[in-house]
Amino acid sequence: MKFRNLINLMSFTLSVILLHFAPPSLYAQTSTDRASDTNQSWTATTESQTADTNPTRTTESHKQSGNRTVDSQHVERRGLDGRYERYFDIEKETLQVSPTTTKTITRSFGRDADGQKVLTQVTEEEKQSLPGGNEKVVRVTSNADLDGRLQIVQREVADTKKIRPDVQETKTTVFSSDGSGGLAPSMQVKERQKTGSDHTVSVQKSTLLLDGAGNWQVNEVKESTIKENGNERTVDERISKLDSDGKLGVVSSTLGKESQTSAGEKQSTIETYSTDAPGSTRDGKLHLSQRVTTVNRPRSGGGKQTEQKVEQINPGDPNAGLHVTIQTLDSAQPGPSGTHETRTIQVRDATGSFGVVSVDTTKSDKSHSVTVDISPRDKPPQEKPK
Repeated sequence: MKFRNLINLMSFTLSVILLHFAPPSLYAQTSTDRASDTNQSWTATTESQTADTNPTRTTESHKQSGNRTVDSQHVERRGLDGRYERYFDIEKETLQVSPTTTKTITRSFGRDADGQKVLTQVTEEEKQSLPGGNEKVVRVTSNADLDGRLQIVQREVADTKKIRPDVQETKTTVFSSDGSGGLAPSMQVKERQKTGSDHTVSVQKSTLLLDGAGNWQVNEVKESTIKENGNERTVDERISKLDSDGKLGVVSSTLGKESQTSAGEKQSTIETYSTDAPGSTRDGKLHLSQRVTTVNRPRSGGGKQTEQKVEQINPGDPNAGLHVTIQTLDSAQPGPSGTHETRTIQVRDATGSFGVVSVDTTKSDKSHSVTVDISPRDKPPQEKPK
């Protein structure tokens, strides 16, 4: 399971980087991980100050009672009168129906013109653990129409089968609205994961779409290999996509490396190679386009400090190589009354100087040691070409 999470986290890192977010460390804890901590109830409040948007305040809470868990997120933004007003809310309720069945309902709320809370989306998920290590997940998403009535817009069915002790296959079918009030298959995802005896995990994930004749056609293939050796772990990922001639070709490659010292310092480097280099004419070859380096250091008293640098190509001078475009510093320190965390994001401007674009301050009543959450909360402005 940890190998699968690493691949998912790596993919998430790549996607947010392409949108110029500050990506999470491969060692960082995501908001989902924090929400799944069922050891105790907790509340965390984050105040975000950004250079070009109104300040926001986010309150997250986690509560557990018996077989029921409720996680909520409430986001407020500062209004014209200087006071905070509710912006949107997300509430997730998880119920352990039986030892083998879990149901999760996620509700999203917005605000109408009068500032009243209105339901905008509901996602219902049922996960069943089956004999032989198999699993089935059904996820249904409904959106509210103009009259506030919920209409099903998407249904996902994922079946995971244990083919052999070292091989697992998952087939996911996505059904989307057909425009006539019904649902029709729109996408399939097939994933095969194999674990080797040498601590190597290989994953192949194929995404299929319907062609003009209504037949399934492979549109994208993602191949990942994870190797673990003591305190080091490497990830090699290649993505192939269908071109205009109907042939699959490699469009990007990612190399990731993690290491940990005896003192507890963790470092990860992710290099991305792409056929689309900013500012350059496409020649069909892979070129280094980005490097993300993250260092996580333990601090006294159970605290942690995470530094992250994002290097990218300047579209105005692509031959100059990579240069640092985003710097993030995140520090968290637990105390008797909870945990205090501060995250600062700096972005290089057109003159080459770094300026602070975002400062997040989080206070949580969790008193135990924490893992720094460096996942993106806001999108810093994109660097302008020089």
